[in-house]
Amino acid sequence: MPLNRRDFLASAGALAGAAALPAAAGATPPEPPKFKLGTISYNIGATMDLATLLRVCKASGFEAVELRTTHAHKVEPDLSPDRRKEVRRQIEDSGVRLWGFGSVCEFQAPDAAIVRKQIEDCKAFCALAADLGAKGVKVRPNGLPKGVEPAKTLEQIGKALQDCGRAAADHGVEIFVEVHGGGTSLPQNMRTLMDHCGHPSVGVCWNSNDTDVKDGSLKEAFDLLKKDIKSCHINDLWRPYPYRELFAGLTSIGYDRVTLMEVAGVPEDAKSKDPAAAAIRFMQYYKALWAELAR
Repeated sequence: MPLNRRDFLASAGALAGAAALPAAAGATPPEPPKFKLGTISYNIGATMDLATLLRVCKASGFEAVELRTTHAHKVEPDLSPDRRKEVRRQIEDSGVRLWGFGSVCEFQAPDAAIVRKQIEDCKAFCALAADLGAKGVKVRPNGLPKGVEPAKTLEQIGKALQDCGRAAADHGVEIFVEVHGGGTSLPQNMRTLMDHCGHPSVGVCWNSNDTDVKDGSLKEAFDLLKKDIKSCHINDLWRPYPYRELFAGLTSIGYDRVTLMEVAGVPEDAKSKDPAAAAIRFMQYYKALWAELAR
């Protein structure tokens, strides 16, 4: 069901209002989090060209962006060397940090040739990330194939990630493994495949899944994965996911990277003839919620 604008604005307003309340006399104001707010271009920026996407992020106070493959900004591994220089300059001039690339490279297929092709695609994204000044490349497991022992698949994914990690290290970037997919999104399975990998350039992209939560808390899942968290996706901050606990956990481990918004898009009844203006308004409210939950 599309997000209702009235419900979203009510939630944002309540939290933003709470953040604006004066501190008690003598109280020390809370320090802002060390981690920053950014967005991925899936889905809210999917139809924006790169210039528009960067402008929207800047106007909304979002400091970083992860560019999803196949989207309208067209920043892909097939860019020529000259075009890579132009795009890097465009991003650097915008004041928005290119955090990484949201690839769809995945390594669970039973066919070894398919896995090898995915590894080569990941290597191409690593080269692109290095040329454009990005921190890393997001990859994902995308479920456990039927008819294959899960333990075998988890080991296979981990070993494939070793190859990706070596390529990332060669290019001075990192691999962010999204906690994603049926079965593979379970924190204990992610822990297993990361243990099979064991490469220092490969880390976890926390994905704010319902499977993180047990008895209302994500402590067990967070403790399993916290030593490897290198990136973080967040989604609908107004839903009953323990975001305050997540942000407190990130603070506790000294996380100073990014939390990247991944939402379905602008509320249907908030859209206008100017999609960029509607996105900016939505993202400004989103930032208000984020600032309150993270403080």
